[in-house]
Amino acid sequence: MLDKAGAYRSSTQEASRQEAFGDLESSFEIENRIKNLLWTVSGDYSLEIRPDVPLFLRSKAIELYDGIKQGAFARYYDREEMSMYLVKKVFLQADEAELMLLTQLCIEEAVGDKICQERPGIRSMQTKAFEDILDQEFEILPSYGDAVGRLRLALLRDRLSGKRGTFRVERQLERWRDMVYEAGEAETTQELIALVDILYNTLVDPDFEKRIGGLDRVLAVPLEELRDYDWRELLSEELYEDALETYMEQMNSRMTGLEREDVTEAMEEERKVKHKITVLPPEALEKAHDYVELNFGKTYLSENEEKRRNFLMCRGLHEDCSLYFTEGILRAPVKKNYQYEYAKRLRSKNLYHYHDKHRIAKHNIAQLTDLLRKTLILHQESERMISDRGQILPGRLWRVGRSSDARLFLRELNSETRDFVVDVLIDASGSQMARQGQVALQGYMIAEALSNVGISHRVMSFCTFWDYTILHRLRDYDDDRSANDNIFNYVTSSNNRDGLAIKAAGHELLQRNEDKKIMIILSDGRPYDVVVNRPNAKNPKPYKGSYGVADTAFEVRRLRNLGVSVLGVFAGEEKDLAAEKKIFGKDFAYIRDITGFSRIVGKYLVKQLD
Repeated sequence: MLDKAGAYRSSTQEASRQEAFGDLESSFEIENRIKNLLWTVSGDYSLEIRPDVPLFLRSKAIELYDGIKQGAFARYYDREEMSMYLVKKVFLQADEAELMLLTQLCIEEAVGDKICQERPGIRSMQTKAFEDILDQEFEILPSYGDAVGRLRLALLRDRLSGKRGTFRVERQLERWRDMVYEAGEAETTQELIALVDILYNTLVDPDFEKRIGGLDRVLAVPLEELRDYDWRELLSEELYEDALETYMEQMNSRMTGLEREDVTEAMEEERKVKHKITVLPPEALEKAHDYVELNFGKTYLSENEEKRRNFLMCRGLHEDCSLYFTEGILRAPVKKNYQYEYAKRLRSKNLYHYHDKHRIAKHNIAQLTDLLRKTLILHQESERMISDRGQILPGRLWRVGRSSDARLFLRELNSETRDFVVDVLIDASGSQMARQGQVALQGYMIAEALSNVGISHRVMSFCTFWDYTILHRLRDYDDDRSANDNIFNYVTSSNNRDGLAIKAAGHELLQRNEDKKIMIILSDGRPYDVVVNRPNAKNPKPYKGSYGVADTAFEVRRLRNLGVSVLGVFAGEEKDLAAEKKIFGKDFAYIRDITGFSRIVGKYLVKQLD
């Protein structure tokens, strides 16, 4: 029996585990909530955002208002144009922190009142966000020598008062504050950029223009020079090998906020120490299966079968991983929670994209169906040939005794009956979010054409969340055509451990009895799974870059050696083409325009069927 002290320690540890797991569980819902705010305000569901969960835990109002403001800025201005300016300015040795703060102040002035006028309910959230910033940063308010910090303080105070110029400042600061107020009249991104540039060159570095050049010089920096620059020191976390793109993403996510990031970091560390959360305990990881089930849907495998597949597949560099097979939260929900509603919304988005491209899709399906049908008909036709046995041909009897050619007969050969099966595997990681509707449509068009000609096929998507690589079965091999509609349940989320997903899908494909097995993989050529919250991991190396590409390529080659034809359909950005080629070799298709989809994919399928 435990003594009182032991019992107390046990209960405290359990409470800590519950709290650790609860933090991770709530963070998933927080991210989705912030994303929905951005999409609602901007009206653009292709926008990508990386929500700041620690900031949300610091202040709900600050993070939600920042999400709203990101959506508003994307609606009224060009985010990419602004972030490219910031990157070029920093490349020319501008002070990143000061430049970013001036940009944030101008963006607040440009969009803050507009969104409150359109949606009056946002005003109270805006006020609360400013109050939290001032209250939580009280101890580090700017000193007299910090001009940009004092400008920020004056503008926040003015915002809270509801009237410009309320907070008393020195004459020089009044001039700079009036310049920020001009951002409210900026109609274009170029006007906003020009204002930020003038403010920086006037307030932060008066010698910048003399030393480097004006705005024209900044905007003229070639993209090649930016790509060659080592941005890693400026990254808060190294997410991808493509440091420039990652740095631009970082700029995109930070340029609308007004909070001090070091305060957020300090408060998050304090929270972790307070709750003793340093890493997710092993006991909490055991509950991860329940959480995955809640947010991705029930598994369709029995407990024993799930363990068997994990034992077979999760070896080598995937030894610390787990596989989870589901038909998705919409088809197998535990309960209708927030994630269920979110999945419904994304399905509607996918269907909207399909209806928007309906004519093109219908044409592609018909064209691909026709190509496949003609090929299959040829396989079903018998072939006649002259042979040394069969039905005698009187017209060739003259050869007897005159020629050594003994082919005097007509033989009819029935084409070898060959069955075909196709697996379609779709990358469903968060990096596909901007292309979600397009990728779902590609999967649907393949499935419709294969259904039309009666070829057995399965469509699955995959992503990786925590330890789990989740394989979402959208339709199974022997489902009827109506099941193709489930492909629009395709949802993107989290990371992607491509090698393990291909290995698991290929294992099932190899169990099929059909003679000819084909796998089509729709991916962006960027395997990425960073192992987090996994104590004592045997393979702690992040699954990304050349490491992830090499493993994915190995699994593709292994399937090909076992007789599976593997085609990669590139559904990513042009900069990732080199990685796609390393993975799939010559058998990959880069589809720039969906109108050519059936021709490219059909050409490959016909080649395999022949």
